[in-house]
Amino acid sequence: MNAIAASPERDSLVRCAWGDTPDAAYRAYHDEEWGVPVRDERHLFELLVLEGAQAGLSWSTILHKREGYRRAFAGFDVARVAAFGADDTERLLADAGIVRNRSKIAAAIGNARATLALYEGGTTLVDHLWSFTGGEPRRNAWASMGEIPPETEASRAMSADLRKRGFRFVGPTICYALMQSAGLVNDHVVSCFRYAETA
Repeated sequence: MNAIAASPERDSLVRCAWGDTPDAAYRAYHDEEWGVPVRDERHLFELLVLEGAQAGLSWSTILHKREGYRRAFAGFDVARVAAFGADDTERLLADAGIVRNRSKIAAAIGNARATLALYEGGTTLVDHLWSFTGGEPRRNAWASMGEIPPETEASRAMSADLRKRGFRFVGPTICYALMQSAGLVNDHVVSCFRYAETA
């Protein structure tokens, strides 16, 4: 999804309510990415940063700045982001392509450093986060979006663990959003065409 565009075109596919939108980029995110199990280190770190950046904002805002984030944060290369210093922070604060919030920028850099600490401890971000679902996606069966909880026991456990390890902007709700986007859970409603496809 390199191009961000709005399109009035609709099709007859049944989607989760939030994915049924004329915004082509947002719809593509629902149709192609959300809920697909992510086991790639860089991609999972990207989602961790983006979900934290969303705090207090809409996902649409973050999605439309995604390419800006990829440029600003070295393609989400963990080691490179972990090496960012004060000059990089000032550069990021001046970058209109991302959310220019000092706390969120500091958290992204700090989270890269905390991820390196995982590596030093003999694991990866992928293996560590997936351990909260036993290594396999949890498949829910929601009939409507209103049934989906904002957080779960697993996301609370993940949040507590990550905070203890120095990660920031990883509250239980953010962790659950990460679990949904990275496919640790399948929260497409059962009527959505993607429910079966992401099973």
